[in-house]
Amino acid sequence: MSEAQVSANYRFVGAYQEVNTRIAQRQQALTIYVSLVLSLLAVLVGLKPSSAGASIPIEWLVMGFPLASTFLALMSYKAERAITNLRHFLCVLERLGNANEAIPSYNANPIWSVSANHARQFQDYAAALLVLGGNLVGLLAAVKIYPAQLGGNPVALWAAGTVALASFIALLWIPRLSFTPGQVP
Repeated sequence: MSEAQVSANYRFVGAYQEVNTRIAQRQQALTIYVSLVLSLLAVLVGLKPSSAGASIPIEWLVMGFPLASTFLALMSYKAERAITNLRHFLCVLERLGNANEAIPSYNANPIWSVSANHARQFQDYAAALLVLGGNLVGLLAAVKIYPAQLGGNPVALWAAGTVALASFIALLWIPRLSFTPGQVP
């Protein structure tokens, strides 16, 4: 084994460790998103208007739902771009010395990489469904609990809904960024 092959092997292992780290970060972003939405729901219910009539700026709290969704969409985008870039790098390493023709190559062979992309798309669909559900539950709960405050400021509700919808669409779009052999990064 030549010195170049040994160096390539170390780089390959390092790149795969980074891919696994990015996949774990995507999972952590989902966990953070769910925690944020549940926290926002708890605050909505906990601050329910009482007979004392204290006015709470609920319009600001309502914006927390689409903000959390935007966070998830941006973190998912970042992770997908990093994974795609790393898989391009791995593909180049798998093709060194035409090694991909002698042994199976996960990244250099479309049979394997396309299958992996399809499987990973379910993460994106799950994230999009969480964003849709989290925003619907959060915004509808806010409207139900604080009808007077949100009725007097429909712009906040429309803005929250628009940003939430944009995050939902972004999460559905992210799978198009997935790695395929032959693409130029």
